[in-house]
Amino acid sequence: MRYKKILSAALAGILLFGLAGCAQNKEKAGGETKKEIRIPMILTVDPSSGTKNEEDVVNAFNDAYEGTYKMDVEWILETEEEYRKNLKRLNVTDKLPAVITDLRMLPSFYEMMVQEGRLENLAPYIDADKEWKDMIEPSVLRACSEPDGDIYLSPVSTAFFSCSGVFWNERLFEEAGIREFPRTWEEFWACCEQLKAHGITPLALHTEGTAWAPMLLATAELADSEEGAAFMDELYPDSYQNDSGLRLAHTLKRLFSYTTEDALHTDFDVSYENFMSGKAAMVPNGYWMMDQVPEEFAAIVHFSPFPGNKLISSPETFGWAVVSGYSDSVKEGAIEFLKFRTGFNKKEKDTFLKGETAGTEQMMQDYIAAYSGSPQIVPNYQVKWNSLLQEETLGEYLPRLVKGQITEEEFTRMEDDSIRQFEEER
Repeated sequence: MRYKKILSAALAGILLFGLAGCAQNKEKAGGETKKEIRIPMILTVDPSSGTKNEEDVVNAFNDAYEGTYKMDVEWILETEEEYRKNLKRLNVTDKLPAVITDLRMLPSFYEMMVQEGRLENLAPYIDADKEWKDMIEPSVLRACSEPDGDIYLSPVSTAFFSCSGVFWNERLFEEAGIREFPRTWEEFWACCEQLKAHGITPLALHTEGTAWAPMLLATAELADSEEGAAFMDELYPDSYQNDSGLRLAHTLKRLFSYTTEDALHTDFDVSYENFMSGKAAMVPNGYWMMDQVPEEFAAIVHFSPFPGNKLISSPETFGWAVVSGYSDSVKEGAIEFLKFRTGFNKKEKDTFLKGETAGTEQMMQDYIAAYSGSPQIVPNYQVKWNSLLQEETLGEYLPRLVKGQITEEEFTRMEDDSIRQFEEER
């Protein structure tokens, strides 16, 4: 049985023990049985693995608050990118669920929702609840807070589960005579060459969506210089026609010389399948993919930080929001669920970091070592750059860059065009 599943069951039991009494007391208050309040939510089913994302915390909450609150989840088989696009459509038709995820992955949409008062300000609830606030790491709380102190993204407890690095196939590395993951970018490119020389495709990549996999690698490489790291810290850069933008374009083009033939015009699910089937030796992704690695494959999969000891993380991308148009009772239940989620996340981290890792999968041991190894944290480009660049420009022009139909300079001009269009639409 997978360690994550065992852990989730244990955590659910702990939380049930502590919260079930509270829920039952609410139900029986005043000697009356209250009608269970249903809180609508949409969550995705991973198209690659069939996993119901966030099912553990939903089930634990529903068990703990049975008879009082119930997360009424509609499970949809679609990619995260499709889910995010649907949020915009649901907002226009006023059919958003009470709790929404991934909102910070859409910077302009998030900004619009805040300005139009469509989201509940959670700061008064968190500030008034010392137990809740004490669960949240200060860096995570800061990341989820607006400059004026308002909070529209309910924080998880810790940044521990928000980091991305590189998953790699130990068996394919050994076939190429490579004993460990490269520590520098020079070693990384040499590793790709050595794998390729042995008939092994180094990287599982794609171009659709926000080009998640190649952009993780390219932005981590960009942050290897002081100038590049400063560029990655900018919110909505004024231009990509500079040394950092050109370096990013150059790295993206170079990466695609080491990937599969089906990498262009496909989404991450193809990259995932190419890695899991052993067609490619490496795929960049985050902690959450560990639960999507098939049990029979997990023994040969490792996790490492990006070369230069870098992890990419933006904990605000894991913040969930409450839509303000619902009744007070539904919003109260939604906020209770978000607090529950914070506690669930904290207990999960505490269990991992107590050193109780004997017998766990190699990936988790690798991840803990990477997180504990004082890595440089690089911001996620998806919370820094305009949504038009991510959702349209990359998908259209990255394949053309890779095929040599446009130059790196032309690619950066297309990125700048997205800035102008984005500003006009705002």
